[in-house]
Amino acid sequence: MADAESARDALTFAGRAAHISDEGVRLRAAGGKLVMTAAALAPRGLLDRTPTVLAMRILHADPEVECDLVVTELSQADRDDAVALPESAISPAWAGVAPPQGGWAKKTELDSATLASRAQWGIASVAHQVPTDAGEDAVRAVRGSVWGAPDDDLGGLPLGVAFAALSFGFIGGSERVPVYAAGRWTRVSLRRGHVLSRGPAVSGLTSVRRTGA
Repeated sequence: MADAESARDALTFAGRAAHISDEGVRLRAAGGKLVMTAAALAPRGLLDRTPTVLAMRILHADPEVECDLVVTELSQADRDDAVALPESAISPAWAGVAPPQGGWAKKTELDSATLASRAQWGIASVAHQVPTDAGEDAVRAVRGSVWGAPDDDLGGLPLGVAFAALSFGFIGGSERVPVYAAGRWTRVSLRRGHVLSRGPAVSGLTSVRRTGA
């Protein structure tokens, strides 16, 4: 990394990601920047209507470092300004869905307090709905139904956007948060990081079209 503070930030982000999911953290480094991305929510299978919600943080890195890989964890290195990688990488499905690099247009703004309050409401709702001794599939179904639902207080964004902003520590005081859009993607840009979301894949038949003369 560029310095010890950036290394600590990288370890913190990876630690928070590990508490939310076991699907790793994507590390993309080039030109002295490290883009760290993790999935707060991601669909599993074609019939899963859970939206893709990604947390992203951009840190300063050694200009000579170039990489693009997904790892399950980061750990402390012998140097304060470095992090250690595991011996192998992984290939989760969410990492193959990349947000656009450009074409973002500002659509609206949210208040950070609204994000925090809606996240707390969602956490309570998930805890209330999950049955005692529920299996992984049941827990995932509840989480998907709560966090994937469009929320009026968030301008129609999935409630999982607020969950990601809170869980990854991006909410750190009062601020007005711009919301950008590019195609099916939206980006909520807080001072401490970004939350990107993409709606579930469109399914079903297309309309009937006339062919021939």
